[in-house]
Amino acid sequence: MDLFLLKKIITVLSMPINIVLLLLIFALVVHRKKPKQSIKSLSTAIVILLISAFAPFSDTVMTAIENDYPPYVKTNVSVDYIVVLGCGHNTNAELPVTSQLKTCSLQRMVEAVRIYQLHPEARIITSGYGGHNPVSNAETVKQSLILLGVPAQKIITENFPKDTEEEAQLIAPRVQGTQVILVTNADHMPRSINYFQAEGIYPIAAPTGYWVKNPDSSKSWVHYIPTSKKLEQTTIAWYESLGLIVQWFKSLFS
Repeated sequence: MDLFLLKKIITVLSMPINIVLLLLIFALVVHRKKPKQSIKSLSTAIVILLISAFAPFSDTVMTAIENDYPPYVKTNVSVDYIVVLGCGHNTNAELPVTSQLKTCSLQRMVEAVRIYQLHPEARIITSGYGGHNPVSNAETVKQSLILLGVPAQKIITENFPKDTEEEAQLIAPRVQGTQVILVTNADHMPRSINYFQAEGIYPIAAPTGYWVKNPDSSKSWVHYIPTSKKLEQTTIAWYESLGLIVQWFKSLFS
């Protein structure tokens, strides 16, 4: 089996919602022969689901990841490259190219435009393969940037990286010895910075797409009701935490 596909399968199975589903299936299978085990499995599944969808817990774990790097503000330093990491899209010729981007790619693309307006001297590198799409994510983001006014000649595409580690490996030789700004989602930034630093590149972080925008604001009672959005937020935080743990293990043997 392809290593990339294997990593994705293992990652998906270790997500909170899938752990809950496995526990529920186990509870059903052993219900008649082992009712106590079944009840324990069912109870564990419910507890995991409620905690994962509970806003105070979800916001706490996500904020711990997102706040590692502050938002980018303009400095007097000249910038050579704005690197926009890939995320996802769905090719559909009937839609405007900006509408083909998934939320994470749209957020990164918009942040790249903002930074380009601050640093028009920079070139933009878009990255990411197409997956099941005939057009790569890098090309789709490029066309979106052009639509929003960035000159085509200022954009470079890396169409083949499948994940962040490959993006760092392919982009690093091009930007070696230059001033680089790295654009990705705030929750994804710690892992991304680690990958680029492992290749000898020390970019300026430009996080975007924050899940928790104002953690210290006052909350109404509605905030404390478990929701699917907070379950998704916890899932992303768990995914990124697993990625950081894997990076740490790899560093022990490198």
